[in-house]
Amino acid sequence: MQTPALPDLAHTAAKPMHWLATAAAMAGVVALAGLLQPRTATATATAPERRTTTQHGAPAPAPDPAGVEFPLECGGAGSTVAKKASGDLDGDGRPETVAVVHCAAGSGTPPGGIYVLTQSSGAAPRVVATLVDPADRKTVGDFAVRDGVVSATLLGYSSLDVPRCCPDQEEQASWRWKGQAFVRTSGDLARSV
Repeated sequence: MQTPALPDLAHTAAKPMHWLATAAAMAGVVALAGLLQPRTATATATAPERRTTTQHGAPAPAPDPAGVEFPLECGGAGSTVAKKASGDLDGDGRPETVAVVHCAAGSGTPPGGIYVLTQSSGAAPRVVATLVDPADRKTVGDFAVRDGVVSATLLGYSSLDVPRCCPDQEEQASWRWKGQAFVRTSGDLARSV
């Protein structure tokens, strides 16, 4: 029998303590990643010169999505506003808020919706448009509101065989207000990731 030229490597005869230390380190990395999430997307439109102001001359505030009832079926789990951005989308001088909302699933990647909110003077904010319906089974990646355009990266699945953790399709989409409705101006074709 020939003896190996190299000594046994430590990782080839790992003991339970090694695996416990590895598991603890991985749990720490996952916990730290959960705490270091990116801030929500924010943007402001720069377009129209005429701005709606309050009685005290300050610009009118953008609608706050906190108390809005979104058209989202979550089965008692509640909903989460994952991202929001504001800007004057229709050129009336008053800012709208665009919110990315999904069910508060606790884990996994629930599909989301993109909703446009408006608010009249003294009234509560309300949903005026659904740009992405959660029934489309898409999740929203990058998201922004700039110069009156809402843009988003939509992630989806090519079949039911693809694990729900790992979308395999990516689509760039944008919407602009034209006349009486939001019109999708790009990103009609999905592409594989």
